[in-house]
Amino acid sequence: MSKLTPKQELFIQEYMKDLNATQAAKRAGYSERTAYRTGADLLKKPQIVARIEKMKADRAKRNQIDADWVLQNFIKVAQMSMKAEPVMTFDYESKGMVETGEYQFDSTGANKALENIGKHIGFFDNKHKLTAAHIEKIKAETDLTKERIKLLKGDKGDTALIANVAELFKAIQKGNGTNGD
Repeated sequence: MSKLTPKQELFIQEYMKDLNATQAAKRAGYSERTAYRTGADLLKKPQIVARIEKMKADRAKRNQIDADWVLQNFIKVAQMSMKAEPVMTFDYESKGMVETGEYQFDSTGANKALENIGKHIGFFDNKHKLTAAHIEKIKAETDLTKERIKLLKGDKGDTALIANVAELFKAIQKGNGTNGD
């Protein structure tokens, strides 16, 4: 791994302040005109990325912050944000704050915390997204299963269970692309 230049090291130190590559490049002495591109280019250099990741890990350890701590605090924020808080107003007679009978809750805070919790546990990963085709397939399979249950129960007015089982068997074979021979 190549050594970092003093200017690159300064960029890293500045970047760690606010994680803004453009501003870090400017503060490190790179051209203001090209700071956006320079910052992006610097963040592609493996030795710079490695140094930043090490500094982030050291900072997290120093501050005793890990994924569990973050998740626990997202949960606290969500719970606090979803509590209905009474709206208070000043009462001139009692010279104090009183409830108005109305309640409010922080829906923005709750939604953001829940979104971050979902991201943290991988709920929004692409591999968990269902396409319209997947949804239609699930619906069709559900409908087929319902019909099969009706057949077995005799809900179509059939009187012989064996006829229902035979019909079900044919439907299964047809769904598998076989003809039963």
